[in-house]
Amino acid sequence: MDREANKETTEFLTQLVRLNATMSELFSSGNVALFTEMNEAIKKMHDVQHGSKDSVMQALDPECVVIYENFDMIIRLLRTTEDGVIDAAAQKALNKFLHNIDEAVVNIAAAVGLV
Repeated sequence: MDREANKETTEFLTQLVRLNATMSELFSSGNVALFTEMNEAIKKMHDVQHGSKDSVMQALDPECVVIYENFDMIIRLLRTTEDGVIDAAAQKALNKFLHNIDEAVVNIAAAVGLV
């Protein structure tokens, strides 16, 4: 990022780092309760980014859409599981949605110079 980050961008990136850390923990532990933490980070990211006039936030919109849409699909998927049991097909879909989110997080981090 060529210019000093403004308050919106800083808050967004704080939540992006939070999301990344939560996903890392989810991948290592398999603890689906971490989806609540992911949800909180994503909601805050959306609140900061959605409708922002900041050029950085606008440039990140396509990757943000990937995060928001894939997380919505995760929630829908989890709501369809019987008693919270994730079968093989649901696990495959869940892994794909998480992969898409992870890829978008990395793309955003690269775009702003975090990686």
